[in-house]
Amino acid sequence: MISPPATTAAGASGLDAIRDNPAEAVLGFDFDGTLAPIVADPAAARAHPRAAPTLARLAPLVGSLVIITGRPAATAVEYGGFDGLDGLVVLGQYGRERWESGVLTAPEPPPGVAEVRAKLPEVLKASGAPPETYVEDKGQALAVHTRRCAEPEKAFQRLRGIMAALAERTGLVVEPGRYVLELRPPGMDKGQALRSHLAERGRAPSAVLFAGDDLGDLAAYDAIEALRAEGVPGVKVCSASTEVTVLAERADVTVDGPEGVVAFLESMINDLS
Repeated sequence: MISPPATTAAGASGLDAIRDNPAEAVLGFDFDGTLAPIVADPAAARAHPRAAPTLARLAPLVGSLVIITGRPAATAVEYGGFDGLDGLVVLGQYGRERWESGVLTAPEPPPGVAEVRAKLPEVLKASGAPPETYVEDKGQALAVHTRRCAEPEKAFQRLRGIMAALAERTGLVVEPGRYVLELRPPGMDKGQALRSHLAERGRAPSAVLFAGDDLGDLAAYDAIEALRAEGVPGVKVCSASTEVTVLAERADVTVDGPEGVVAFLESMINDLS
């Protein structure tokens, strides 16, 4: 039996559907906070040491594995140790980029990204942002992190409206997360990315699972709920933390961080093998 079990009837039905027809099931995952522990320096993040081996064991048993992340796809592949992992698709930058079998495809970023890149240092200085505020340049987006600040929540709230105004002036949107405000192009979210991945397969899945930990993952939860309304069983898994609780309130399965996610997947492998 898959452990922990779902705490909702819809989630239990979704797990049953995966068990009954795993070869047509689609399993999706966020990266940071779900497959990789959250760390103060985004460049130091690495997947849980059992994540890649576990996904490699899971891939032949299911229809598709997809990672949907705000990171650049190539970065997620490198930090996850996923290069060479057959059967895995990585959708980076909320679905704007795609990596599969070592091939990366990505559009040119809109001009607003370059404009924000140029303006952000002065905007942060004028706003009185703490010196520990860290800007991560993702190429197609820029993320302002406050985790290193002495009072990360206070700094986050101070900058939230300022970043929203900057995004509006440059044609971007703000994606809030765990002590991070990401300014990125509009028009794509994790729910849309998940639905696009399903459409590319060309056939209905037996079930869809998505595991996430942060506010940006709520769009994928919305997609799971919409799929259920269309008759496709689904499972929402929360990689729980004390920083964000809203996902746990909506999840069918709640586990303790990336360690819990990996243990859950190992239990699934044992159940399907």
